[in-house]
Amino acid sequence: MGDLRKITAFVPVELMDRAQSLSGAGVTETLRQALERYAVSEWSKRMLALQGQVDCSDFDLDALREDREFDAFGNVV
Repeated sequence: MGDLRKITAFVPVELMDRAQSLSGAGVTETLRQALERYAVSEWSKRMLALQGQVDCSDFDLDALREDREFDAFGNVV
């Protein structure tokens, strides 16, 4: 996971209780999951903003897939 930072945060009790009941984890793990999901969400927004702006015609998809095996449904195995 890398370096860690100890923090002090004031969080509404009801919000933390709801988040912990959904995650089924303690405070630290619940906050880590929430921060990770936020980061992924922001990354997804940035990628969607690029939609149609990147020319992918130079990519050889067959060459990119060479090191992977797929099942009958197209899932990587």
